Amino acid sequence: MTATDGPSYRRARTAGSQTAVPALVMRGGTSRGLFLDARTLPADAAARDAVLLAAMGSPDPRQIDGLGGAHPLTSKVGIVAPGSGDVDVEWTFAQLQPDSDVVDTTPNCGNMLAAVLPFAIETGLLVPDGDTTTARVLTRNTGAVADITVSTPRGPDGARCVEYAGDARIDGVPGTAAPVRIAFLDTAGSVAGSLLPTGNVRDTVAVPGLGDVEVTLIDNGQPLVIVRADRLGARGDETPAEIDADAGLRDRVERLRLVCGRAMGLGDVTAKNYPKMTLVSAPRAGGSIATRSLIPRVAHQSIGVLAAVTVATACVLPGSVAHEVAVVPDDAREVTVSVEHPSGEFSVSLGLDAGDPPAVVGSALLRTARLLMAGEVLVPRAVWDPTTATEPNEEATA
Repeated sequence: MTATDGPSYRRARTAGSQTAVPALVMRGGTSRGLFLDARTLPADAAARDAVLLAAMGSPDPRQIDGLGGAHPLTSKVGIVAPGSGDVDVEWTFAQLQPDSDVVDTTPNCGNMLAAVLPFAIETGLLVPDGDTTTARVLTRNTGAVADITVSTPRGPDGARCVEYAGDARIDGVPGTAAPVRIAFLDTAGSVAGSLLPTGNVRDTVAVPGLGDVEVTLIDNGQPLVIVRADRLGARGDETPAEIDADAGLRDRVERLRLVCGRAMGLGDVTAKNYPKMTLVSAPRAGGSIATRSLIPRVAHQSIGVLAAVTVATACVLPGSVAHEVAVVPDDAREVTVSVEHPSGEFSVSLGLDAGDPPAVVGSALLRTARLLMAGEVLVPRAVWDPTTATEPNEEATA
């Protein structure tokens, strides 16, 4: 693999009363979103966010005037830039909500991460030179680094390309595809600053209207509140539609989330997309643990990649809320945790040290990705006119 010399991107252009920005629509894992080269966007964050909101059609519950899919899982953006040093590619994840005008670049997304290397190859930012290509990718949001590997065989024209067809299957996505292998190098404390931001594997928090609630507050790539489903009046096997329709349950979850956000040192999280909430119970389908996730106020159709990594980590920590209901070995140095979710299961491989309690020293997993559309996304020229910008996005090219 080699990095290209000079610009490997097309600039945004005017198109009548609109601005056309080069873009790809990609599925990454169980998410879908818009991917753009950071150098094509305004350098000013507020101007950039205005472009993203217009491109996705937010704020509007249906996102009818943009490319968003009227759900948080399909209202995501990946902004990719060249790397530096030992990092091949950098990217910024942006979470948009259908009915909000906020562009949140504080969380991360392991599903969308699976599409970053394919995007870099598709757009010429990286050029593969072997049957497989591995790149080191930095998530700017949190500083997390991962080594990502994709298959890059020669196509009919002799040039190497990303292979999307294959036999890998992930629950929550129909059919099969080529595997995308992700090995996380260091994800502990991605947002909350440490794996266990309170220093405890289990905390008891006082929640208005609920009393004392036992939780595990943990961040191994995703700030997460883990609570037993039955403590909040849930069975643990509800469908996402049942959770979304249960206003009482969602209210209890949100009240708990607000208290736990402060306990994790995240302040007032009322307007934030984290911490995410995961209800756990004993496994029902031969896995290690059953989960139902909210992101944070809408039920996830499956579970996020880094949420799965974080739940799996909690499963191997004696004393945690997850550990008491999970089925995992207590003395292995390598453990595969099968995280059950509404669409199936998600396997996470963990490397453990020999400490007491053990510490997670590495995590790896498999995702799939696919390029869905290549072209230009058009936004009103009144939102952004690139002819008024004389310099490229210097921050993205630094």
